Amino acid sequence: MNYRHAFHAGGFADVIKHIVLARILTYLQDKPAAFRVIDTHAGAGLYDLEGEEARRGGEWLTGIARIMQARFSQEVAELTKPYLDIVRAFNPRGELRTYPGSPLIARALLRPQDRLVACEVEPKARKMLIDALRRDIQARVVDLDGWVALPAFVPPKERRGLVLIDPPFEARDEFERLAESFAEAFAKWPTGVYVIWYPAKSRRTTDDLGHAVARATAAARPPGKCLRLEFSVAPQAAGAPLASTGLLIVNPPFTLQDELKTILPELEKPLGQGGAARFRLDVPKP
Repeated sequence: MNYRHAFHAGGFADVIKHIVLARILTYLQDKPAAFRVIDTHAGAGLYDLEGEEARRGGEWLTGIARIMQARFSQEVAELTKPYLDIVRAFNPRGELRTYPGSPLIARALLRPQDRLVACEVEPKARKMLIDALRRDIQARVVDLDGWVALPAFVPPKERRGLVLIDPPFEARDEFERLAESFAEAFAKWPTGVYVIWYPAKSRRTTDDLGHAVARATAAARPPGKCLRLEFSVAPQAAGAPLASTGLLIVNPPFTLQDELKTILPELEKPLGQGGAARFRLDVPKP
């Protein structure tokens, strides 16, 4: 598997992930105390939708392009507004040409007292991310492997914040490493919010990950909470492009589950691809 950000920028998986990211950061803004965002596998930050990598898959055409044209209820329009306003800000002429990745979406939702740490080791992507955040005193790009950074950077001095874990899944043992690294970090910072992205191709593999994260979360003192979201745009066929995406959200804001119950049904029609889109929202068991 290889889910490097540039090839999938603006696709349905990005839409789901970034709506959730924006909802959580909007919630964190409600208290005046500072928070920190730690993005362990940050990518390039900003993606050219007319570039070779984005054109190769064209996933944004059935992802963000459809969402920008969709008609939502007033409630869903308000809930998705922070995310869509950021995308529009990077496309001021009204034509969808660029897509902001997770670090730039997070940066757009920081207040003056908040900070961002974005980790990226791939040289080309890191240079692009540095260029995107150049001279930004609230954001720091770190040349450090995300798996090393994850336990090293928690807890942050702010004691509030979010860790986004979004690896490329290039190695065979990535799911196992993800579970182990999360457990190590969570033991050090059990009150933080964690958002874990994964490709949902194997039911057994994703369930094992959900159980492992739920076990680590339940074992903490105080124990945390875990919410699982999976969204499928079509039935997953062997050898076919990714059709299902997943998020494990640890210590979600108390408002998030109800917000997602409102948002997700209205995403099924615009994001569906040749088959009935569907979502799963539950609490994984340890």
